[in-house]
Amino acid sequence: MAARWLWLLALWAGAGAAAAAAAAAPPPPPDAEVTFVLPAGRRECFYQGAPGNASLEAEYQVIGGAGLDVDFSLESPSGRLLVSESRRSDGAHTVEPTEPGDYKLCFDNSFSTISEKLVFFELLLDSAPGGGDDEEEEEEEEGDGWVEAAQPEDALDVKIEDIKESIEAMRSRLERSIQMQTLLRAFEARDRNLQESNLGRVNFWSAVNLAVLVLVAFLQVYTLKSLFEDKRTVRT
Repeated sequence: MAARWLWLLALWAGAGAAAAAAAAAPPPPPDAEVTFVLPAGRRECFYQGAPGNASLEAEYQVIGGAGLDVDFSLESPSGRLLVSESRRSDGAHTVEPTEPGDYKLCFDNSFSTISEKLVFFELLLDSAPGGGDDEEEEEEEEGDGWVEAAQPEDALDVKIEDIKESIEAMRSRLERSIQMQTLLRAFEARDRNLQESNLGRVNFWSAVNLAVLVLVAFLQVYTLKSLFEDKRTVRT
């Protein structure tokens, strides 16, 4: 019985130390989802901070505007051009590993002099583990030593590491699901804008055709009526 209480006490102390280390670590930069209007002949740039040795994923989608295209570029904090695309409607790029600093994302619509564009982009940042992992590993090793010394014979087969791995796998899958749903919403918005634009064109040209038909019908009636009119003068 004393061994069981000693084992639980060691687990409690290890969990408290891990929680304190997690609270002391700086939070990673949040992910970003932005939808903005890019005017004709304009260039807009955004900046995203990133730590070193992480993974940065940038995805964009043009969901409105004539042509559904835009120029895109991505620069590293040191000023090195990583991505340069011209007249694209969408794109997805991953930078791994990242440099510490601010990454620059630019969307250029200077080639269009009339039409503005509605652009959606998403930034996903996966921070690399920091320098506190060595201390955590040492604490885990010490905790494992206490567990091995005080673990009873009827201990549970499921280890804390297995639970952590399951939680991390579930978290990554949920983040990927959220990302896919966001992209699907962007595709849906682009298709809806395209359909509305096509509907406006169909209505406009239908009205033009109707006006032409009415004008032609009026001219035909007037021409036929003029053919049957007797324009000779009657002498009495």
